[in-house]
Amino acid sequence: MNKPASPASPKSRHQTTEALAIAIDTAFDQPVRDDSDSSPLGESESLLESTASLSSTIFNYRKVHGRTFPNFKDAEYWAPNDEKQNEGLDLHHHMTLLFHNDKLHVAPLKNPQNVLDIGTGTGIWAIDFADEYPSAIVTGTDISPIQPPWAPPNCKFELDDASLEWTFADNSFDYIHITQLIGCIEDWPKLYRQAYRCLKPGGWIEHTDFTVRVLTDDNSVPKDDPYKMWNQFFEQATEKTGRSFHLAEENKLADWLKESGFPSVQVENYRVPIGHWPAERKWKDVGLYSLAGFLQGLEGYCIFLGTEVLGWHIDELRVFFAKMRTVMTNPKVHAYYPAVTAYGQKPPVS
Repeated sequence: MNKPASPASPKSRHQTTEALAIAIDTAFDQPVRDDSDSSPLGESESLLESTASLSSTIFNYRKVHGRTFPNFKDAEYWAPNDEKQNEGLDLHHHMTLLFHNDKLHVAPLKNPQNVLDIGTGTGIWAIDFADEYPSAIVTGTDISPIQPPWAPPNCKFELDDASLEWTFADNSFDYIHITQLIGCIEDWPKLYRQAYRCLKPGGWIEHTDFTVRVLTDDNSVPKDDPYKMWNQFFEQATEKTGRSFHLAEENKLADWLKESGFPSVQVENYRVPIGHWPAERKWKDVGLYSLAGFLQGLEGYCIFLGTEVLGWHIDELRVFFAKMRTVMTNPKVHAYYPAVTAYGQKPPVS
């Protein structure tokens, strides 16, 4: 018998075609704002009451050209944490479900009881997982308190920076989940070593991530190619920040997991289309959600990196965004970007 879902599930796992169309439409209608027209950050009273022990500075988000960014200790995160960006994260969550054949995990889990979601973002994956595995305790960690004030009783959220030393006990988790952390971690082997320590013998780690390099195989990109500039933008961002935006290339995740102690690592590689150009229905749907998430997050991907790291003027970015929107929504351009899921098991006790 199907059990009732938490309030988050209809949005996250059964988002309608109408909602997808709205996301694409609104992505075109929301220009980048200047600092002068930024409005005060709205925080719900219930959320503040539920986190009364937190320092008020946690909610005093940094602002860059009207977009808000996390302000947790010394953590630096390149993407905004405002509502517009968070909607893009949820669209990409649904996109990932689609190319994972509507599964929340690829690793062969058996009755997981203690689960950790690193960089949980809006908490959408953690909430869905808690719904699907009601006997499991799911902990989602992030540097930004953007998760909903309600959640299933077996799901909780904590403020934490995964790039620092972990305080979780040794051998405590059955499963550790990571997704969409490109550009966030300077030392991935260190993070994986901490995950290895905190996994129970026989426990699994799974990491799904992307490369922001946009590719085509059929020369369908126009002569004035905005994607070429896009790729150069993130090459420079990787060089300047020391944090890779190209995790789904050259078997990086598998190599780092093996280096960190996981003896056998499985890898699944994907090509995520931008738009509905693929012939196969599954990948056409993946492409639609990919496009919607890309359009929704486009400005947020570049605002901080462009103005604060690479020295672009905001007006230069506006022109760039317009060119990107045009090429992304051109059905004759068959563009995609790489994605990867790597998962491995800590050896069971013999």
